[in-house]
Formats: sequence, structure tokens, C-alpha cells
Amino acid sequence: MTALALIAQPQIVPHLSLVSDVSGAETDAQLVDLWLHGRSKHTARAYAADAARFRAFVGARPLSRVTIRDLQSFSDSLAGATRARATTTVKSLLSYGQRIGYLTFNVGAALKQPKREDKLAQRILSEADVQRMLALETDPRNRALLRLLYAAGLRVSEICGLSVHDLQAREDGGQVTVFGKGSKTRSVRLPASIWSDLVTLTTGAAIDAPVFRSHKGGHLDASAVHRIVRKAARRAGIASNVSPHWLRHSHATHALDRGCPIHELQQTLGHSSLAVTSRYTHARPDHSSAMYLAV
Repeated sequence: MTALALIAQPQIVPHLSLVSDVSGAETDAQLVDLWLHGRSKHTARAYAADAARFRAFVGARPLSRVTIRDLQSFSDSLAGATRARATTTVKSLLSYGQRIGYLTFNVGAALKQPKREDKLAQRILSEADVQRMLALETDPRNRALLRLLYAAGLRVSEICGLSVHDLQAREDGGQVTVFGKGSKTRSVRLPASIWSDLVTLTTGAAIDAPVFRSHKGGHLDASAVHRIVRKAARRAGIASNVSPHWLRHSHATHALDRGCPIHELQQTLGHSSLAVTSRYTHARPDHSSAMYLAV
């Protein structure tokens, strides 16, 4: 066949629907559902809210027509930690959309991630504050919950999801197995005093029963745990708006202060890398050049 004949041949153009056939999404809503699949309930709820906020911000325009100006305006409309989190969420959604073939271009790659102020040092309780919170809590369930949050450094979603079968006795105490962030499972050794609380709390319970039961008999939800922690903090005279994660921060800092190896702390907390765990060494440094000055 001659070159002219080849040029004259009709060109086969893929139908646009083939994109959705490959990606599995035909609408922005379906893309969001695919993107959220497999995430923890807590993460999916937060990500879905940020995605909905962005889609409401751009109005009726589909994600395929979103511009860098839209992303910048959305980011500028927010403030503080909300801005950093929502920007990260939208960038993740757009990147996923391109990766599965739903979007032909990832405009989010050009958006600069806003810097987030590091307030970690402000969210670390003193050992005396933590001990007051524990000592003044009289409800056995709530006291065991507070002690486990602090002693094991658990995330709120991890403690809410605990069932009796996640507890295993050891010769000098016990251990708890948690399903954590990033769908990772880890086990944390517990001292005998904490283990005793959990045994007392779950004696006679079914193997699949919640460790921390709500008044209706199911698992406590995150909002209930937040209320328990806030009340304990106020009872202990702490003015700050303390959340369960403050006890995790405090666990990390106090363990390092007492000589815990940083790699062991990383494993206990379930951090993806030592770089994440090392934030705690910067939040409460042992040394500073300021200590060398005569002031």
C-alpha cells in the first residue's frame, strides 16, 4: 500500500466511554467512591467531607475542568490546619483520578502545599497532668480507656475498634493487637497494671465483644472518647482543649524522656518511618545553644 493510501485510511478514534471503562468511574461522585474505598471509617469520613467542600466550591464544574486557579482560590479560602488538610485531600483525589485514567491531567500536581504550623509542643501534657487525669477518673471503663490511650499510645480509631479477641495474655502482663492507620496491624506489649484493668473490664464478655462498650452495648465511637478525655482534663484542672491524641503525644515524649529507644517507640506508635517519630525529639529538645549563654 502506498503512503498516500495509508494517509487516506480512516483513523480509528477511541470512544470517550473507554476512559470510564478503564477507570471504573463515569462521574465525579463515582471517582470519589473509588478513591475512598478501603480507607478506615474515620479517614473516609474526613476525606469525603473535604472532597465535598471542594466540589461545592467549584460549583457545577466537573473535576476534569478544574483549573489551578480554582485550586489556589479554594486553598486561600481556608485557614490553619483545615487549609493544609483539605489541600492535601484534594491533591490526593486529583492524583488518583489521573492514575486510574479518569482524568487526563492532574492539575493538583502544580498546587503548592501550604505549610502547617507545628503545634506539637503545645499538645504534650506533663506527667503530672496525665497522672491527675487518671487518678481523678472514677468510672472503671473510662479510667481503663484513659490508661490504655496513654500507656499504649493508641489512636482514637484504634481504641474504638478493640474487641476482646484483640487482647492476649503474656507471662508478665499482656498485649493488645490494633488495626491502625494505613491498614497496618501491630501488637503492643502492656504492663501488668494496665492488663489487670482490661481483664477486669472484659471478664465474662464474648470473644467478639467490644473492650470499651457504649451504653447501648456496642463499640464506643470517637466522639464519646473525645468527651471522656475532655471531661478528665477539665476535672484535672487543665484549661486546654485536650483530645485523645494528646495522650498519644504525651506517651511518646515521656517514653523518650525515660530512655526508650526511638526505634522501639516507632514500632509501638505504628509510625511509617523514624522521621515521623523524631518529631518528638524536636518538640522537647534536651539541648539548645541558648543554654550556653549568660543571660
